[in-house]
Order: sequence, then structure tokens, then C-alpha cells
Amino acid sequence: MSPTPLSLTYLVQPSKTQNSKAPAIFMFHGYGSNEEDLFSFAPELPEEFTIFSVRAPYSLEPFGYAWYSINFDAEYGKWSDDEQAIESREKILIFIEEAIETYQLDANNITLLGFSQGTILSYSVALSYPEKVKNVVALSGYINEKIILEGYETKSLKHLSFYASHGQVDQVIPLEWAQKTPEFLKKLGVSCKYEEFPVGHGVSPQNFYSFKTWLEEHL
Repeated sequence: MSPTPLSLTYLVQPSKTQNSKAPAIFMFHGYGSNEEDLFSFAPELPEEFTIFSVRAPYSLEPFGYAWYSINFDAEYGKWSDDEQAIESREKILIFIEEAIETYQLDANNITLLGFSQGTILSYSVALSYPEKVKNVVALSGYINEKIILEGYETKSLKHLSFYASHGQVDQVIPLEWAQKTPEFLKKLGVSCKYEEFPVGHGVSPQNFYSFKTWLEEHL
């Protein structure tokens, strides 16, 4: 059965324990991937959650999708389209609100789970709209302050919980960018569990089981 059409393309795994007001996880893939990537985690995650894996809105040739453009310039190096990222931040917010209404989810128990570019957007959504989010699982990404809503630091953020992890030999996003996360969140009074694993730009089995346990503890 196809999922109900919403503003973004997605896959969904309904909660196995609740018909309505279920907690939910929203998954956001990395640059050049699609909604099927992280959805492979879904069968192994706590069965209480309704799980959505969302496709980014911008197409990449020849295949794959992105939340925003990343340009590789010989003179200026690699740079990100922050305006496009902010547009995606708003698209994600709208999608979450649509899903909560359509699937009768528990609006007070929303988890964002991102990888790489999807993590960067998850940080942005959670810190811009903390009233909409409870937990964030941030895999192989970093916080880009330029795409967080202005004045976020004055908002009530203390209820948020973050799990962040990174590969120690990540050649895509430098480890030191991710290592700034715990201190950044601590200054905001936000709880964060941060871990590193001896891998590149990916999620090791140990990393998966660690964040799965964290999710079970933060249901």
C-alpha cells in the first residue's frame, strides 16, 4: 500500500504497538542519496515508533537527491547553498506537521534522525523550532549556525536531547567540525551524548546499536 501523499516523498513504517498518538522518527538522508537509504534501519528500531524516511526535494543527476546544493569550485573550494538549506528546513517543518495530522502522531514525541546533510538539517530544524522536536540522532554531521533561525539561543531548548556520532577517519566532514557539537549544545543547556567510531563517512554496527539503545532510553 502506498503512503498517503504529502508535500515530500517518503516511506513509512507504522508503529507496531499503537494505532494513534504514536511517537515518531523522521529520517533525513545524506547528499546524493534517497529515502530508501536510512529506511533500512527501520525494522531494527523500537517498535513503538512510526518511522518516516523522507526524500530530499532537490534532484541530482544522474540520480539521488539533496537538501541543498554543494558546489565544488577550484578557486573558492567547497561551499554550501545556505538559502536552499533554509528552504529545506521549512519544507521539513511543514512535512512533519502534515505527518502528525495525517497519521495521528504524538506531537510531543518527535525524533529527527539524520545522516550527513540530513544531520545538518536535523540540527537546524530542532534548534530553530524546539517546540516541535524531542530528540535528535545526528550521524556524521555538524551544526551550521547560518541555517538556524535567528534568535534560537533565546528559546526554550532544555527539553531537547541529542545523540551525535562521527567517524574518526571521516574524509567528507572533518571530525573536528563534529567535535564542536557537545560544547555548543552544553552552552545552550542542552543534553548531548557524543561518540566517535573508527570508521569513515558511515555508520558502523557499533554506532547503530549505540544510538538504538539511546532511542530506547529516550522513548
